[in-house]
Amino acid sequence: MATIGFIGLGNMGLPMATNLVKAGHEVLGFDTVPETLQAAKEAGIITCAEAKDAVGGAETVITMLPNGEIVLSVLNDIIPACESGVLIIDCSTVDVDSAKQAHALAAEAGLGMIDCPVSGGITGAAAGTLTFMMGGSEENCKRAEPFLDIMGGRQVPCGEAGAGQAAKICNNMLLAVTMTGLGEALSLGRKLGLEDQAMFDVMSTSSGFCWSLNNYCPMPGIGPQSPADNDFKPGFATSLMIKDAGLAQQAAEASGQSTPLGYQALELYKQFAAEAPEDLDFSGIITWLETKQRG
Repeated sequence: MATIGFIGLGNMGLPMATNLVKAGHEVLGFDTVPETLQAAKEAGIITCAEAKDAVGGAETVITMLPNGEIVLSVLNDIIPACESGVLIIDCSTVDVDSAKQAHALAAEAGLGMIDCPVSGGITGAAAGTLTFMMGGSEENCKRAEPFLDIMGGRQVPCGEAGAGQAAKICNNMLLAVTMTGLGEALSLGRKLGLEDQAMFDVMSTSSGFCWSLNNYCPMPGIGPQSPADNDFKPGFATSLMIKDAGLAQQAAEASGQSTPLGYQALELYKQFAAEAPEDLDFSGIITWLETKQRG
């Protein structure tokens, strides 16, 4: 069994690291939140006082952090403490440029790296069914597979450095568009007197079929269980959708690609967040859309 350093034990990182422990690996973990470290300790993770302490003796290091700036800061801190040839798997969702900078830092120190953002949310992290989008060399992607197999159900090599992040932000831009469109369609159906079940039965088996409806339906009691059945508690928080959709718009601007639907979806989510009573699941935007009158 391997020794793994795991930095970032929040809502996603903790269940991912816990699954590695359950598989028999020794996991050294670090997080800046004391309560999170306590929960990690109870899950069998060896907790460390500093990030660099979590990588000593580790053959693989996994990071799950909030943004690119923090990823680069942590890498600058831990790389000098890493042993030669260590593989770094960054599962954070960050901008493509930061991902490429992270690869460069690792390569300069003689370390392997892949950018490897995830899809599947907290539920997928706990169940070990995440999808990993991998950016990096074929060799490093192969090295990561035994650990990704434990934490997820699918790994998709997307290309060289930064490609995993590119795939993630394109995917989540589409998710933002489909969920806002779905919220509009369902809200209109209700105004026209349609029952939720009837709308689901039609859309889920015809041209309206999409993941947002069939797997994450924003109507309580309809379809598979989703945050709608729990008062829209995240799930995948609206603040995270705004982050990912914002990264997509940043990439679109840098590349010169027009993404009007992606832009509009981001603006709608910003308005929803500003008026929502708390940081609800992103699918909760339907509750806000239903209050809007045609101008």
